[in-house]
Amino acid sequence: MTSPDVPPLPAALADAVDGFTRYLAARRGHSAHTRRAYRADATGLLRHAVRHGTTDLAGVDLGVLRAWLGTQADRGLSRATLARRSAAARAFLRWAHREGLIGSDPSVRLASPRVPRSLPTVLTAEAAGRLLDTARQQADESDPPRRPGALRVWAAAELLYGSGVRVGELVACDVRDVDARERLLRVLGKGGKERVVPFGVPAARAVELWLAEGRPELDRADSPAALLLGDRGGRWGQRQARESVHRLAAGAGVDDVAPHALRHSAATHLLAGGSDLRSVQEVLGHADLGTTQRYTHVDAERLQKVFRQAFPRA
Repeated sequence: MTSPDVPPLPAALADAVDGFTRYLAARRGHSAHTRRAYRADATGLLRHAVRHGTTDLAGVDLGVLRAWLGTQADRGLSRATLARRSAAARAFLRWAHREGLIGSDPSVRLASPRVPRSLPTVLTAEAAGRLLDTARQQADESDPPRRPGALRVWAAAELLYGSGVRVGELVACDVRDVDARERLLRVLGKGGKERVVPFGVPAARAVELWLAEGRPELDRADSPAALLLGDRGGRWGQRQARESVHRLAAGAGVDDVAPHALRHSAATHLLAGGSDLRSVQEVLGHADLGTTQRYTHVDAERLQKVFRQAFPRA
């Protein structure tokens, strides 16, 4: 039920939001999470417009857009959040213009908030090795009731680092998507793009033990075909994966990291080891080579830090 201080959308505006959501799913291949975020942002923009007297899409002009973003900024939202909401508004209004719902797109004159580009968190190769060794030791030393969960964490950590996949891509994998013998993992990335990524011998060993000894203990009659099963037999989720990596980092005595830091670390270590940018781009599933190039900056920054600390004439 709509709160009294949140105006309901007129039918035409509600229909527009529904159409935009269908477009995102059918034409853009966005994930369910992205579709929900873009739908919420488009709805928020239109509710702001209705609250200030606008009753149709034609009334959503540049002034309405700026005022809406201004209210978000006044609430203390970060520049990154403002930039995402600006992007959602642009996508919605661009779609509405193409569909003939508005005569012109006011967002073409909207300046987006500039988001400072931060370098990703990266473990050193030594720290990454310590984290993965800790996962293996915990799996080897765990008592029978806890062994399946420990094997799952070991396999997940090895795959996150060994293949560089996103945590959402990993937990969405089914058993048929992994070939431990050929050491290949098939994932569905952003935009619904499928790619096959290699992983190393340690990850293959962890996956083989998980599939042979861990997963069967959690498999239920109604379990999905998920590669990684949770304690109750359902598909293991992103939240559980993140919590497990945080606990693993604490147990290994390394900097607290999230699963995405293992992806960043893998990319940085591949480049430091001599891999070319294009190959790393394909492994990570980046649409833009410029995104992959961030990792060259990470490596350069680390080298500069070591240089300044160790060289007497730095």
